[in-house]
Amino acid sequence: MSKILFVMTGADHWTLADGTQHPTGFWAEEAVAPYEAFRAAGHEVVVATPGGVVPTVDKGSLAAEVNGGQENADRIAGVLAGATELQHPISLEDVDLDEYAAVFYPGGHGPMEDLAVDSLSGALLTGALDSGRPLGVVCHAPAALLAATRVDGTNAFAGYRVAAFTNAEETQAGFADRAKWLLQDRLTEAGVQVEVAAPWAPHVVVDRNLVTGQNPASSAPLAVELLKKLG
Repeated sequence: MSKILFVMTGADHWTLADGTQHPTGFWAEEAVAPYEAFRAAGHEVVVATPGGVVPTVDKGSLAAEVNGGQENADRIAGVLAGATELQHPISLEDVDLDEYAAVFYPGGHGPMEDLAVDSLSGALLTGALDSGRPLGVVCHAPAALLAATRVDGTNAFAGYRVAAFTNAEETQAGFADRAKWLLQDRLTEAGVQVEVAAPWAPHVVVDRNLVTGQNPASSAPLAVELLKKLG
């Protein structure tokens, strides 16, 4: 079958407004649910990160209370431990977009730190968007869209409808008043149309070849929509 590119954060912290570093990385469910769906459909997954660093899982995302109980938390941790692709990422600069049928970005607060300002990732996103290949981005990963600027300075995703982690969710998570900036606000400023649904409920928006999800609960349904586009 086809190869699907997972572009993941290389950050292990998120710098807050007061300069402190909040430990983070990628959110487990947002990587595991699509990974399992894509592998079950027969696709190969290749992971790419800035500099080819092994991505760090946000330890908070492995807690029982965010995974519906300890049993599922253990299952998700087990999937991550067995996903050898995560241990052997390639560097973003070595990505040849033509090798991949689709591109997917899992979230976590990590992308707020690195992918939001990563020009290589921004160029990759722009290329994926313009190519028409399925492109999936979930939760905080739409922060990466902020780096996708065209030569005239406009954002490549301006005018697109997206779902992304909302101000309300960031407030309930306890970070809204501690963050340097909020994702929903920055996307809106860039001309991206953020469609807000109820906090923490699954919410997926499909606009042309772009499939986006609001939060961790949206990652599994997002994978379903992305697979539909792959046919």
